[in-house]
Amino acid sequence: MDTPPLDWQILTASVRGAAHARSGVPNQDAIRAATLDANCAHLLALADGHGSAKSFRSQQGAQFAVETVHQICGHLSTHEPPSRLKRWAEEQLPLELTRAWLTAIADHRHAHPFTPAELDPLDAPARAQVEAHPPLAYGSTLLAVIAAPRFVLYVQLGDGDLLVVSASGEVERPLPRDPRLIANETTSLCSPHAWNAVQVRFQMLAGAPPALILAATDGYANAFRDEAGFEQAARDYWLLLRDGGAAAVQPYLADWLNDASQLGSGDDVSLGLVWHTVGL
Repeated sequence: MDTPPLDWQILTASVRGAAHARSGVPNQDAIRAATLDANCAHLLALADGHGSAKSFRSQQGAQFAVETVHQICGHLSTHEPPSRLKRWAEEQLPLELTRAWLTAIADHRHAHPFTPAELDPLDAPARAQVEAHPPLAYGSTLLAVIAAPRFVLYVQLGDGDLLVVSASGEVERPLPRDPRLIANETTSLCSPHAWNAVQVRFQMLAGAPPALILAATDGYANAFRDEAGFEQAARDYWLLLRDGGAAAVQPYLADWLNDASQLGSGDDVSLGLVWHTVGL
């Protein structure tokens, strides 16, 4: 008997970090959830603007990042042969994604040139860097998940976290940790040749599919004492959703993220949960 196709669901929340609230800085994360291909596939995208002095437009950069994923992946059809989708994702998606983001920010900068109020606070070396490489002002990371009935596509550029929880509660990372992400250093959409740093995994859903996929900007994992605590949070979300559905999580999600920021990292926190209960 064929396994029934998965009907994925998505929950999201994004909160301004406690440190940003104290200093009056806005939430520089962006998050987007959308339905693709006649309700067959679902998109989740999260971006974390760098927020440094040189990346003074990173809030806009993050928003362009999640919009760009929707733009590039919105045409994706689950009716295409999986082998063709896999080849496109691995060979073309990183370049198309980064090019589209660069085009979006170039259009924005053309319509809204950098102002003295943005540039004057920078010291001379920082200003020279931005003037030589304007995308730096919009710097952002990116996470994306496309969950379809027969496959899942994972995309990551820069820091942030993707976790997969099985129906039995086992937790793993669908993409390997990038060794370039050390301390506060991260690859970014604004990096030269950023397409080379985009990680992609196309997973056919044969056998036991993921029960839950968690995607979070790095402010969430940094709020936990260790990796084990972060993984346990993913398990807890799965148990709540399995037993109580969205009603057991969505009304409380923003408060939980606020607590994580206030008691932990102080950073902006954005979280997306993609899950299903088919066959469970």
